Amino acid sequence: MSYSPNMKMGKILANKNAKAVLLKYVPQLLEPTEFPIMFVKLNTLEQLISRLPESLRTTDIVEKLYSELAALEELEEETGYVSPASNYESESVILGSARVYSKNSVEKWAAFEVELHGPHHGNPFIDVTLEAEFYFNGKKRYKTLGFYDGEGIYRIRFMPDIEGSWTFQTTSNARSLAGIEGKFTCVSPSKENHGPVRVKNTFHFSYEDGTPYVPVGTTCYAWVHQEEKLIQQTLNTLQASPFNKIRMCVFPKSYQFNSNEPLYYPFEGSLEEGWDFTRFNPKFFQHLEQRITDLGNLGIEADLILYHAYDRWGFAEMKQVEDDRYLRYLTARLSAYRNLWWSLANEYDLMWAKEIEDWERFAQIITENDPHHHLISIHNCWGFYDYSRPWITHCSVQRIDVYKTSENTDDWRKQWNKPIVIDECAYEGDIDQGWGNISGEEMVRRFWEGAVRGGYVGHGETYLHPEDILWWSKGGQLHGDSPKRIGFLRRIMEEGPEEGLNPLETTWDAPSAGIPDLFYLYYYGFNRPSFREYRMKPGIQYKVEVIDTWEMTINELEDVYEGKFRIELPGKQYMAVRMTKI
Repeated sequence: MSYSPNMKMGKILANKNAKAVLLKYVPQLLEPTEFPIMFVKLNTLEQLISRLPESLRTTDIVEKLYSELAALEELEEETGYVSPASNYESESVILGSARVYSKNSVEKWAAFEVELHGPHHGNPFIDVTLEAEFYFNGKKRYKTLGFYDGEGIYRIRFMPDIEGSWTFQTTSNARSLAGIEGKFTCVSPSKENHGPVRVKNTFHFSYEDGTPYVPVGTTCYAWVHQEEKLIQQTLNTLQASPFNKIRMCVFPKSYQFNSNEPLYYPFEGSLEEGWDFTRFNPKFFQHLEQRITDLGNLGIEADLILYHAYDRWGFAEMKQVEDDRYLRYLTARLSAYRNLWWSLANEYDLMWAKEIEDWERFAQIITENDPHHHLISIHNCWGFYDYSRPWITHCSVQRIDVYKTSENTDDWRKQWNKPIVIDECAYEGDIDQGWGNISGEEMVRRFWEGAVRGGYVGHGETYLHPEDILWWSKGGQLHGDSPKRIGFLRRIMEEGPEEGLNPLETTWDAPSAGIPDLFYLYYYGFNRPSFREYRMKPGIQYKVEVIDTWEMTINELEDVYEGKFRIELPGKQYMAVRMTKI
């Protein structure tokens, strides 16, 4: 197959000969612009040519360009697949002879770990296979992948979900790691351990023990890739914040306000000399695990983004076999952490090198190798993914309208019949981009709109900083007005119906949520009524509270209300009214 005008630029630029032809005839295509190179790679050659001035794309130039490209043969991509060694250890090695370390007991929903000290010749990352099966009272069975952690150390992790006696047995193509058996006791969970988060009542969430969970999220894409001092400052900020979920990337990020190199890289090698995608860097993943553990200690869910397009290292353009190996390794390492959510991608549709069939394959790898079935989704930029796919547990969405965001929540609920998590509704800040300069008032309004329409909205902050330490990417400190008001909303939501806030069709000009005849929450947003009249079912009495969502005050009215009645309001924006049956 030869190169053609309708081929994505990313594929053309990956071939040095094709790139040389572009530079020869249309060098303007590769000149730096205000947009990242990923936007160039997403377009076809024909699309980009059409945007050049006519003087730079004459018929003669275009015909010569297309003709010379067509003469080039598209290179067949090597798969890079390496089979595990069939004889990694000789017959003289005693079966199950590796040294084994594990605890005698672990609390329910905590990570139980088996540490094995075994062989390390060759490349254990690809030469050795390791799995374990876990049994509860000899009956319930889970299969988990093990992984190589460097320096001759292998690990197997598992999160028991039933109290009592468990046993395990390993299988491996390395004789010293095969046939190892062990046992442990799963004891009662500690007070703050409620298990992993699950979907509940179709549109909402709870921990596995049934404790309600109201996700109040924030975004810090690359906080784990910063220097240790900044990481600790981020954790301290989170501890004092209302947020109980954070979106964060596995891979480092390269974008506006993000030009620094990460602390560690996920693979051996370097950007200059190339990466060895067959050899993971254990320090990178150990560091990531520590940050997930830190978040768990704060009661915060790690919504882990596995891919993104903001990349200058090549991690967004790995080959199929490299992607698949990375996902299996990551799942083996992390699936035993209870405070984990999988997000296949941030803005999946910006990644030129991945197609829908790739994302579907990635989802299959994760779900098949995560025995604990963590929540999983994928996040969009321009167009929504098909959230009706059975593997998707909840909808992780970004606005697709410049202004309307959470106003669409109730429609999305009807469309997909799954929890709606608006992980990006724009960010409070003052940068030059429209997605990053809304006010604190507008951020809080979007949170309330989403909440009373039955969804969950996520926070982010992008205030300019002399050292480019913007919370949305690097963490650090929060400077905006919205976080404490979001915390106030979290309190309101947690005080609401245990089944969660579901939208009601009670008025035409303001959203509301609740349970008919029992509980109502009305939100008036940027409108500012000086009073409202309500017509409720006769014979039911209500306590009425007027809530100022910005000033964070709750004024409980003295009267008892029934049937048709009027409530006086202050004629200002961002007011809410809560009614509770007496």
